[in-house]
Amino acid sequence: MSKMNTKEFLSTRGIKFKEQGKELITSCFFNDCDKDSKGAEAHLYFNTETGQYDCKKCGAKGNLTTLAKYLGEEPEERPKSKRSETFDDSLVEKCHTNLPDRIRTYLNNRGISNEVINAYKLGYGIFRSKKFITIPIADSEGYRFFKLRQDPDDGDTKTTYPGGQAQLFGEYASDGHQIICEGEMDALALISRGFPAITSTHGANTFKEEWCDERLKKSSGVYVCYDNDKAGKDGAIKVLNILDRAGLENLYQVTLPEEVGEAGDITDFLIKLRRSPDELITTCAKPYPEAIDPSQFKPMTGTDIAKVLDLTIKKDDDNKVITLLCCATAYTEDSQTNLSFNAPSSTGKSYTALEVAKLFPPEDVIKLANCSRNAFFHEQGVYDKEKNQMTIDFARKILIFTDMPHSGLLEKLRSFLSHDEKLMISKITDKGDKGGNRTKTVILRGFASVVFCSAGLKMDPQELTRFILLNPETSQEKIKAGIINTISKETDSAKYEDLVEKDENRKLLKLRLRAIKQAKINDIKLGNEEMIQQYFLNSHRNTQPRHQRDVKKLISLIKAFALMNLWWRERSGKTITANESDMKEAFALWDRISPSHDLNIPPYIHDIYSKVIVPACKEKNNVEEYSEMKLGVTRMEILRKHHQVLKQPLGMDMLKNNIIPCLESAGLITCEKDKEDGRKEVIFLNEEEPVVEVVTNNNVEGGGVSCVTQTENVDTPSTTEHF
Repeated sequence: MSKMNTKEFLSTRGIKFKEQGKELITSCFFNDCDKDSKGAEAHLYFNTETGQYDCKKCGAKGNLTTLAKYLGEEPEERPKSKRSETFDDSLVEKCHTNLPDRIRTYLNNRGISNEVINAYKLGYGIFRSKKFITIPIADSEGYRFFKLRQDPDDGDTKTTYPGGQAQLFGEYASDGHQIICEGEMDALALISRGFPAITSTHGANTFKEEWCDERLKKSSGVYVCYDNDKAGKDGAIKVLNILDRAGLENLYQVTLPEEVGEAGDITDFLIKLRRSPDELITTCAKPYPEAIDPSQFKPMTGTDIAKVLDLTIKKDDDNKVITLLCCATAYTEDSQTNLSFNAPSSTGKSYTALEVAKLFPPEDVIKLANCSRNAFFHEQGVYDKEKNQMTIDFARKILIFTDMPHSGLLEKLRSFLSHDEKLMISKITDKGDKGGNRTKTVILRGFASVVFCSAGLKMDPQELTRFILLNPETSQEKIKAGIINTISKETDSAKYEDLVEKDENRKLLKLRLRAIKQAKINDIKLGNEEMIQQYFLNSHRNTQPRHQRDVKKLISLIKAFALMNLWWRERSGKTITANESDMKEAFALWDRISPSHDLNIPPYIHDIYSKVIVPACKEKNNVEEYSEMKLGVTRMEILRKHHQVLKQPLGMDMLKNNIIPCLESAGLITCEKDKEDGRKEVIFLNEEEPVVEVVTNNNVEGGGVSCVTQTENVDTPSTTEHF
């Protein structure tokens, strides 16, 4: 049996499967284990990397070689004098010459003309003790292998000889319509009628992204028409999504009429129904994705977004608005935003991200939890064994890490998160087949919007500067609203979900996000560069190196607001221009989240500082001025003040190992031993109270801020209007 991967092996033999991680699952064909299975239930599991299979019901085990023997493809005993023929051009000619008249007639009856039979060198031969129709598969260097179809008088086995990687077969359009179909016979039938058609040689699920080259892009329209069964329909959507991500336009999904039968194909359409191939384009095709009418949308502010999201995410207005904006930037070429929720468990950091993600098309969202550094690359990538190379395409994707225990993975993704290059090449170390270590090339292509949720408050400064930092609100009002929402959901989950999904504003927002994706905006210009400069520099008079990254985060928010309202923005091709209202919306958001960014600490820790530690010190000293504070506070006094102010306990370990070291490294506090009791540690505020400069609110309808600055204490609420 020739080498091929597990997917190709099953696909070429017509074995239908579903993919789950690194396993392929199909119905067991050894002992009728799935005879009584319901729906999609199946018990035969294949490992995609090794080809090993294991039936969870009857216990049948083996590999692709033993399965090939079971299917009768390789007899257990071969005559010693029988040798396999070498595959070369002469074998192709020999098989073509040996094509029997009855097989030629069979092919003619399937709509394949003699001209096409001769042009594509269709032939006939005996391989692995069976008689097959041979379809030579060629690339730019010549013939590579045969696609074999069993003699119709003997059976319907499909395989390859001597084997090879999946590639495209057929004819490309020079400028007109291009059809992509599921099998070689369908492609040849269309070509016989003058319609350029191509197909993957290894089945419905093997179309590769690298095939989306100039040969396809120069056609006036690409029409994907796969078989009428579920595997075919799912395969067609998969191909269309690949073409869409590659930037191809004028895509069409072709659905065959029910009259062709449940598993009918293009040949059935042409021969059985006697329909013209023109009808595939004129009557059976619809644009993909189906065009969305933007006239049903209205301009949207941050306040509007918060109101829609309030259906499932209570309070936390800034956090949920920024999370949605961050995810929306995935639908740009290079304006994606990174977002990090760093807070203790049960505060709702993952909940906000996951609820917002439900509004986006599922195929664009990748959710991961507890993922190690190397496992991330293996699980998400497509592996090329010949090149020992893993390629991962993150272009226009939303990547959510939920409840990650540490930021180790982020260290490997620093260049990716910084958007340094659209093609990031790195090396990882793997265990080889014989137990030794070997390196593997990993290529990350494109940029994603990344949301990182972690209960760990310790992050390397290099990671902190790459993210917009957020902290879930933990007020009593928020917690009570969350409890009521949870009770409603758990009382009758079906009723709750029905209520949520039928909400008209939510449905419109989901449709709006699909329309944004469909618009394929590549670039967003800034309409008033001077306004942004004046705002940012006046708000950060003491500039730091990290501000070079912070200003990019602010600009990403501006672009996100413009993207949400692209139909009312100046547009040229795939480029839109953000206006002043987008800038003012973004300025207002940035005012409220920037204090912790300027100090390079998580917002949760900044809240503890401003709401708990500062008031505790002032009360103990009974003064307002920092310079007059002579007495420090102990850790126990901080814990008591935390419970008094926030109505919830704070663990000593969290305070000692996370909060205090972080505030000390930010220069906000100093820790000293108590002069009276050396066993105790006393926390002092630094002599000068830190100030954060914010801008005043303006009178423009819809909120926003002016570019006039004023200084304000970090523990004083901002004057900007909250969404």
